[in-house]
Amino acid sequence: MEEREIFSLGLGLRAPWEVVSQHLDAEKKPHELHLGLAADRGAQFPCPTCGKACHAHDFKELRWRHLNFFQHHCLLTAKVPRIRCPEHGVKRIVVPWARQGSHFTLLFEQVVMSLVREMPVAAAARLVEERDTRLWRIIQHYVGKALASLDLSELVAFGFDETAAKRGHKYVTVFVDMQRRTQPVVFATPGKGKQTVKDFKAWLEAHGGQAENVMEVVCDMSPAFLAAVGEEFEQAHVTVDWFHVVQLFNTAVDTVRKLEYQQITLPKATRWAVLKSTGLTAKQQQALQELKEGDFLTTIAWRIKEKLRWVRQAHTLRAARWRMTHFLHHARAMLTTAPALDAIRKALNTLQAHIPLILQRWASTYSNARMEGLNSLFQAARARARGYRNTQTFSTMIYLIAAPIQFIFNST
Repeated sequence: MEEREIFSLGLGLRAPWEVVSQHLDAEKKPHELHLGLAADRGAQFPCPTCGKACHAHDFKELRWRHLNFFQHHCLLTAKVPRIRCPEHGVKRIVVPWARQGSHFTLLFEQVVMSLVREMPVAAAARLVEERDTRLWRIIQHYVGKALASLDLSELVAFGFDETAAKRGHKYVTVFVDMQRRTQPVVFATPGKGKQTVKDFKAWLEAHGGQAENVMEVVCDMSPAFLAAVGEEFEQAHVTVDWFHVVQLFNTAVDTVRKLEYQQITLPKATRWAVLKSTGLTAKQQQALQELKEGDFLTTIAWRIKEKLRWVRQAHTLRAARWRMTHFLHHARAMLTTAPALDAIRKALNTLQAHIPLILQRWASTYSNARMEGLNSLFQAARARARGYRNTQTFSTMIYLIAAPIQFIFNST
């Protein structure tokens, strides 16, 4: 078998295309293997619109980067014809080894898509010796193509939360289908607040879903989020996930600790001693014991936070409602008039204002805990990449990590 036939088989070429020349340029670093492709003289080519076989009108020489041949860069060159279709006029054909408009072969793009799921795009670019901006164009094409065919016609419950995109209060709000066991992300949009919910409604309806079919929404206690859900998804019940309740009181406890630390010396390791629920170190356990034995405002805040566990352990909605009422009464009785405890007072007021939405957790089968787990994956990817240029690239990576778009590899 001749070497040209071997190259043709390796590239998966079909008639009328074949390898007609090869040349190794050893003067460049890395070395470049140039393969010339051509079609049989007088061959007909399918119209890219209707598929009808047509004769070539004219030709233009194009080049594509292919997978490395051993350690050498491999470049394909071919004179690609435009055909004159009786129905659709003059059109540039689509070659079988690359997509329209790309400067890479399909096999090269498939390898890139596999790499960027496992490592930062910049690292993948160094590995394949290409600019990361060119790789981002590949990624955005396939992710966009996959998302365009996303079917949300059966979506009846969703959860959403914002995740930090970069420093300076830059956020991306992520929406997940609560019924999907894996790859649940269905939408990611820059920013946070009411507009993100409106954008999601438009996205949902553009992909076969209907706002009136949504029966439940899981989110935090953000007034903007709650107002937007009420306006855009009128049929849905809103559930405030318990994670956000705990987060609310953790933040309040930490605020009390910071304010008290400005006035007196607290035991060492106090911060994590009052924030962690399990896995305390010896120093943290000692700090917690000193707090319990002392007369600290931080101790009062911590005890109130810990009383939340009693509410969470209720087995029925009725029991949860009864425990919530008694928790609020008991917690307020524990408070002193110290200004440092204002953060706890505010948290209790917020809790009371959202009791119906929080109690919905006992009637719901959905939890936003998975959303928080995904958030850790997004932030880990962001940390590995040392940040992203903009929220668009971060959103693209979120889709790549957790959206139901595995079939993008079949496109190559």
